[in-house]
Amino acid sequence: MKTIKSCYIHIPFCKSICSYCDFCKFYYQESLVDKYIIALLEEIKARYQNEILETIYIGGGTPSSLTVLQLEKLLDGLKLLRVSNNLEFTIECNIQDITEEKLKLFQKYGINRLSIGVESFHQEILTFLERNYTKKDIIYKITLAKKYFENINIDFIYAVPGENIEIVQEDIDTFLELKVPHISTYSLMIEEHTKLGIKKIEPISEEEDRKMYEFIEKSLLKHGYYHYEISNYARNGYFSKHNLTYWKNKEYYGFGIGASGYVNGIRYTNHKNIHKYLASDYILEEEKMTPSIIASNYAILGLRTLHGVSKKEFLQEFQKDFIDYFGVRSLLEEKVILENETSYYLNPKYWYVSNEILVKFV
Repeated sequence: MKTIKSCYIHIPFCKSICSYCDFCKFYYQESLVDKYIIALLEEIKARYQNEILETIYIGGGTPSSLTVLQLEKLLDGLKLLRVSNNLEFTIECNIQDITEEKLKLFQKYGINRLSIGVESFHQEILTFLERNYTKKDIIYKITLAKKYFENINIDFIYAVPGENIEIVQEDIDTFLELKVPHISTYSLMIEEHTKLGIKKIEPISEEEDRKMYEFIEKSLLKHGYYHYEISNYARNGYFSKHNLTYWKNKEYYGFGIGASGYVNGIRYTNHKNIHKYLASDYILEEEKMTPSIIASNYAILGLRTLHGVSKKEFLQEFQKDFIDYFGVRSLLEEKVILENETSYYLNPKYWYVSNEILVKFV
């Protein structure tokens, strides 16, 4: 049995629904939130096996949309989790919810990393994404957050219809002025059952998308950020330990409605039906990981990162060299995949088209 060191906790409530959002979410209702917190803590008590955790990540939805009293009830309940001395404890926040009172509460309960959904600093883009705040609000709230937290991530969306490279440049310049150590950058995906998908909004061209991706990468590398995963950049010492759990294909708990986890060789997804979840009917589906699926996940997730796939770890796990296991020596010869003494890794110049390459490892 592998030791689990990470835990994801899902808070599905939002006070407004963004036009692009494809996550499991519900409009905030105070009484429903109260019931959900009770059910969530019951699930954790029932399924947590007393491991010492090194990362906890509270995501959503919008966890920060909860009231101070609700957050305190949740965080106090999470004291049942045993944690290491070097715990990374993250909570996702919306700009509008950030207050001094909540920041102090987060500190009180050991949270030491914030992930803030900014998405853009440009008003037309914020309006299109249905984010109800301004550039001035963002700068004020992040400046406030920095009084209490050093380890902060900003989520940023690019390739929005109507956006151009000049807008992206202004956004990156503003981000750099804020001196935040981590940024997650995502090209806008228009899913059919989101508000944008229902409106049949067309995405921008792949050529424009690529130009924006390359501009962001060049700008951030120039200013001392490491492009350590396809969508993530950080200053040295600020790589997300929790996300590295996923990218290294390590097992982790997923608690809460719609949450996914990976425990004892089984990947599972919880119900998205709130009534079933509140009735303690947690798991919707499970899939036993076969050695070939584990190897595939190991490759696809590892090749998304700067450090790639460990030669030693892959050989120990699967008793065969990584390249030979997948029969992809041509990728090595063509320098699509590179190697050093310890790892195989995807040539960074192919990161933008990585999906076309990673299908070879399915």
